[in-house]
Amino acid sequence: MLRLIATRVLSTIPVMGVVALIVFFMLRLSGDPAAILAGDTASSEQVEKIRVSLGLTKPLYEQFFGWVVQLLRFDLGTSLFTGLPVTTLIAQRIEPTAMLALTTIIFSVCVAVPMGVLAAWKSGGWIDRLVMVICVLGFSVPVFVMGYFLIFNFAITLRWFPVQGYTSPFVDFGRFLTQITLPTITLSFIYVALIARITRASVIEVLGEDYIRTARAKGQIEAKVLFRHALKNAAVPIVTVIGLGVALLIGGVVVTESVYNIPGLGRLVVDAITRRDYPIIQGLILFFALIYIVLNLIIDIIYTLVDPRIRY
Repeated sequence: MLRLIATRVLSTIPVMGVVALIVFFMLRLSGDPAAILAGDTASSEQVEKIRVSLGLTKPLYEQFFGWVVQLLRFDLGTSLFTGLPVTTLIAQRIEPTAMLALTTIIFSVCVAVPMGVLAAWKSGGWIDRLVMVICVLGFSVPVFVMGYFLIFNFAITLRWFPVQGYTSPFVDFGRFLTQITLPTITLSFIYVALIARITRASVIEVLGEDYIRTARAKGQIEAKVLFRHALKNAAVPIVTVIGLGVALLIGGVVVTESVYNIPGLGRLVVDAITRRDYPIIQGLILFFALIYIVLNLIIDIIYTLVDPRIRY
């Protein structure tokens, strides 16, 4: 296990290097940040002075290697507009995003796994068809459409939840729950659809195994057969899709935080793209890539817990 962890940690180095290379050159070739900083009324001399001060007049390879040296010192750069270090901005915004992602994962797993098991148990029946309809809707309806639908019905019409905003759970837990409910449901919709479909397919496959028939022949109750025997042995694909679905969360967080005006990393991404604040964009993409790699390493470790037959 230690060898696996060490190997995966070392493998993150070339992956992060490729991500850094692609992000750096794509942002540099997308436009001149100096012209945006100077404004529409600035002269060419003023724009050139800003480019010199930012080091944008150097060749691209020199800019890239200079940035890599900064990364090795755990320095993600400084925002062009706020003048604050990118690491400071991430630290200020990480709590809302982490709380939204955590509540989304918990809600999605608690809803999708039982849905998938029930659909597999009643395969071909009306429960199965209902679950499949929900899954199709989850994949078809964009995140922002679901967000505005929930806001209109449950925040504006019924006034059950606030429209937007965020309160830390460490300050006021009750208000946190009311503010995080709609964003969590919005972001969970596609995640629930993904997990439920994989759970259904995995459990249907397992229900045809001999040990399931043996458990039923011994007179065990159906709930125990489904959740203790079938679900446990179908857990590896489900855990895999939960880990891979983190990519959906990262993309959905950007939209969800913008819809509900949550001051998290997703909103920071949108603001940085609007301003062409490339140090923030570069830093956030690298940060999200690192989080994705770490979470998938954790998923690999969980494999050995849910299925002892797996050894690395």
